[in-house]
Amino acid sequence: MFSRGFIRKLATSTKSTPKITDILIVGGGPAGLTLATGIQESPILSKYNVTLVDGNDLLNKVGDFYYDPPSYFTNRVVSVTPQSMKFLTEKLKVALLQDRIQPYDGLYVNDGITDAFLEIEREEMLYMIEILNIQSSLLHKLTTNSINSRVNIFDNCKVKSITSSVKGDPTSWPLVELANGEIYKTRLLVGADGFNSPVRNFAGLYSRGWKYDTWGLVATLKLDPQSLPIYKLRGWQRFLPTGPLAHLPLPGDNASMVWSTGGNEMSSILMEMDSKLFVKMVNAGFILTTTDIQYYLDAFKKGTLTTEQIIEDIDDRINQVYSSFKDETQIDEKFPPLVVDVVPGTRARFPLKFSHADSYVTDRVALVGDAAHTTHPLVGQGLNMGQHDIEQLLNCLERATLRGQDIGSVLSLEPYWANSYGFNNIRLGMADKLHKLYHTDFTPVVAMRSLGLNIVNQLNPVKNLIADIMTGR
Repeated sequence: MFSRGFIRKLATSTKSTPKITDILIVGGGPAGLTLATGIQESPILSKYNVTLVDGNDLLNKVGDFYYDPPSYFTNRVVSVTPQSMKFLTEKLKVALLQDRIQPYDGLYVNDGITDAFLEIEREEMLYMIEILNIQSSLLHKLTTNSINSRVNIFDNCKVKSITSSVKGDPTSWPLVELANGEIYKTRLLVGADGFNSPVRNFAGLYSRGWKYDTWGLVATLKLDPQSLPIYKLRGWQRFLPTGPLAHLPLPGDNASMVWSTGGNEMSSILMEMDSKLFVKMVNAGFILTTTDIQYYLDAFKKGTLTTEQIIEDIDDRINQVYSSFKDETQIDEKFPPLVVDVVPGTRARFPLKFSHADSYVTDRVALVGDAAHTTHPLVGQGLNMGQHDIEQLLNCLERATLRGQDIGSVLSLEPYWANSYGFNNIRLGMADKLHKLYHTDFTPVVAMRSLGLNIVNQLNPVKNLIADIMTGR
């Protein structure tokens, strides 16, 4: 088990005199914990004192996951690229819970209106991993043999305020006051604190973006064992006018679902349904027409059909579709395994948004992960962009240290921003444009995008390029 003394060894002090730390990280999500681990593992950076602050219960709600994970798969799951996996497991030597990780070998994407499709195949193209697996494994790495560690972690402790130690001097060391009364003066302040980043606000780094009129609905699904693929394990994504519906494999008869629903009403309806009807709607989302899907949503909302009637009708329609195929193997090629249940308590929704900071750095401050950028989940790159940020920031800090530079100066930090911004901007732009392209049923647009999708599916060099971007190359 984790050492409680290590996790909270500074949290009981109430001294108001500022303490000095070289690097203070705000946020204990994957980005913040990866950065702390990377500093601890680096022979060049391990001399620095690091303080990580997070308002959540990292010990009980995150740390214990490593030793006693639940029997089911949680709903916060991410697609991790081979590059990110290599960074975590080889460079940082993080021991992830391998039996809770599912690699898959390709992606089948189709247009819900025209059935135009794109099929990408690549061995171990991506890995499906629970966020708690990543966080708890990083905590395990940080806290194992922690006697000589220079990383101090405050959990259950929020940042109260951030100010400059010298008023009007942006190059002065930031003062960070914590809710427990501690005040820290830090050479470098890292914001790994999410979309509403207090660190970004303190630094005055402008972030551009917008909210989508779309909610992401997530759930952990149970699949029909008889419909599980034998040879080809892949992810599935269908673009509906309301937003994409993704079905991504987890170990055994499990899958992770993300359904981007247009507006608040549709996600509310899907959340309100009982589990039996909900899983039928997920199957309908992949197999039936967009007209069918909207009909069932309206019938449930208005009460024109009972739940039992909707379920029976969906089953009949799916059987009709299946019977139109002469060969059952064609069904496996076109549709994902049937969903038979949803794990209780895993249905949840969240609003989707786009944002990108103009810069990730200024004097004494660096932003990583969602503090610097947020994206639509349809291309599955959010966590991977954050991991790329961390890798580039670690390289930047090592270079500055070897040259004897101040690691908090903007001169030392600018190479990190220069090496990360373009990489992220390509992926952010791709996700945003795909969302806008497929978030319409306007006939000319539908015709053009379907033609384009069918053409791309015939061009292996283009498909390889798409796969390279998705896998982080």
